[in-house]
Order: sequence, then C-alpha cells, then structure tokens
Amino acid sequence: MTETATVPTVPPRARAEIDLGALRANVRTLRARVGDAAVMAVVKADGYGHGAVPCARAAVEAGATWIGTALPEEALALRAAGLTQRVLCWLWVPGGPWRQAIEADIDMSLSGMWALREVTEAARAARRTARVQLKADTGLGRNGCQPGADWAELVAAALRAEAEGLVRVTGLWSHFACADEPGHPSIDAQLTRFREMVAYAEEQGVRPEVRHIANSPATLTLPETYFDLVRPGIAMYGLSPSPEVGTPADFGLRPVMTLSASLALVKRVPGGHGVSYGHHYVTPGDTTLGLVPLGYGDGVPRHASGAGPVLVDGKWRTAAGRVAMDQFVVDLGGDEPPVGSEAVLFGPGDRGEPTAEDWATACGTIVYEIVTRIGTRVPRVYVDDVNEDVRG
Repeated sequence: MTETATVPTVPPRARAEIDLGALRANVRTLRARVGDAAVMAVVKADGYGHGAVPCARAAVEAGATWIGTALPEEALALRAAGLTQRVLCWLWVPGGPWRQAIEADIDMSLSGMWALREVTEAARAARRTARVQLKADTGLGRNGCQPGADWAELVAAALRAEAEGLVRVTGLWSHFACADEPGHPSIDAQLTRFREMVAYAEEQGVRPEVRHIANSPATLTLPETYFDLVRPGIAMYGLSPSPEVGTPADFGLRPVMTLSASLALVKRVPGGHGVSYGHHYVTPGDTTLGLVPLGYGDGVPRHASGAGPVLVDGKWRTAAGRVAMDQFVVDLGGDEPPVGSEAVLFGPGDRGEPTAEDWATACGTIVYEIVTRIGTRVPRVYVDDVNEDVRG
C-alpha cells in the first residue's frame, strides 16, 4: 500500500528517504529465517525514526502478524491509523491509558502487581476482558517480574483475574541483555530462566497464545530462542544489531533509510581559515567549503564533529569542525560542486555513500541511535516497490 501525500516539487533542504520495498523484503527474509514462528514488527520510537504507521503497514503486507510498541500512545496511534493487527504495548506507568487500550483491543504487558491491579480496574470500568502478557525479568534487570515469589504472586493473581473474566493472559515473554554479543554467558542463563518461568506459569494453568524472547540479534543468530514469536526491531529496518553479529548483507537485509541534504553554500576560502564554533578545524590551505543544512536540531549527532562522513560529488568528505544546531561544514578540497548538490550522510552504500553503521562508528555509538534520532524537521519521503515518491 502506498502512503498518499503530495510529491515535493522542489528539492527539500533535507530528506530521509524510506524504502518500503526494502522493508518488506527484510520482513520476508526474517519470516523465512524463523520458520513457523510469527513475526512481530517493532515500530516503537516512530518506527526507529522511519515512520511507525507506514512501516507497520508495509511489515504487515510482508507477513508480520503482530506489531510491537513501547508506549501506549504509540499503540493507540496505530489503531487511529486503521491498523487492526494484534498490537503489544509494554512500557506502562501508573495512571496509564489502560481503559483506552482495552477498548482498542491492545495487548498490554504486565511486569508487576501494581499493573495487574490497574488493568483489572480498567477492565471492570470498560466491562471488557483485557488482553495481557506477563513479562519475566530473566536477567536484563529492567522491566519484568522477578523469578521466584514475585513471579508466583503475579501468575496466581493473573489466573484469578482470568477466572473472573477480567483478563485473558495471551502471552509470556522476556528480553535479552546481551544477545548482540555472541557467546555471552548471560544468553544461555536467560534462556534457561525463561523456560523455567514459562513452565511454572503453564503448570499453574496459564495457557498463553505466544511465548517470546527473541529480539533482532536473537532472531538473526539464535534459532533456539524463537518459541512462538520473534520481535525484530532494528533488523526489520535493514540494520545489524552490532558489527559482532554481522553486517546487514550477511543476513540478506537492506538498510531502509537514506539521509541526504542539498548543499546550501559552496565557497572558496584561504588557508588558515577557521571553520564553525571554536575553530576546531582550520583549513590547511586554499580550499572550498560546502554547507550541509542539517545539524543536531535535526538529529545529526554533535559527536560527529570532525568525524561524520558525507558523500558529495562522488567523494567521501568529513564534517569539518563542530556540528551546529542547523548545519555543518565539509571541506571539499578545492572541488566546486554546484549549490544544491546532494550530500548523502548515509544510506545502503550502493552508491559508495556512508552507511548508518559508519556514522555510529564515527560517533562512538550504536546504529539504533543514528536512525532513531533523526527528527521531525527532516521530511520522510516514502519509496515503494515501483519507485514512487510520496511525502510523509
């Protein structure tokens, strides 16, 4: 399905091109990898910066049967956009919109007794059965219920609420801490604990529709973790969870986002000319400078100062000096591409451009952060299988 919008008639200051055809292909590749396990398309944080609604639709078209979000607001926005697939939302705080989620048929994750109390109160008010999933803390130490007495209490209380018709326990799940570090001892330890906690819940009478623990790195490298459902996030967008796991090409994945801008200025400067705040870069000789109209206000990391790679006029350039709020400079080495020429910060790499992983390396961070932080000032332009551009 193509998102309907007006095609821009002039080159924008900047654009994040989102290849929905690549996303569909990535989902199909992941589905083939996991066999009979269902695929949950994770679109939290606005689809990792790619656009939650269009990416969710494309993933469903490619065979994903579940959609995953962190925040209830994200899940409710999917329903408002007309997506009817099963949606799991997992990051709740007291006083959250439980009733709205129940009425929107959203599956809600519970990590403790306080959440079960709030969801049952909302179910009574709505006069509807809430679909809930119990999350186990198997070792990540973030959300989730601790094994032992805490898990036993939550399971027992959930079963009592189920007997009253207030909830239906649809899933049991957990999340890995180090699945992106092959061979890390915590992986086996968490998997063992998850099996034990699932077995206990099922012995007590829980009959979940799905059991799941596999995130992107586990989906790519650990078949023993698939259970009934896998939850690819970053992999769906054609990016690798970490260089240690492998490159996107190793798994048959294609990066979905290409970030580019139009040069706002090209000018000659003499040697010894300071560039940007603090003059951390001084031109070594006569040269030309190109102004890229993107900055940390758009999500370009300030840590990319002096390091971020950009393809301009067929050559890799580097951010010269500090990245500012709205712009940064590249030293063009005497070349004079016309104003308006394309500067590609990252993409799949097909044209020799840097990748998001190159930016992550330059900034000392992870690829997740590079794509997710691209802000709303940068329009998303969606490209479908027949190469039609539509403005998002």
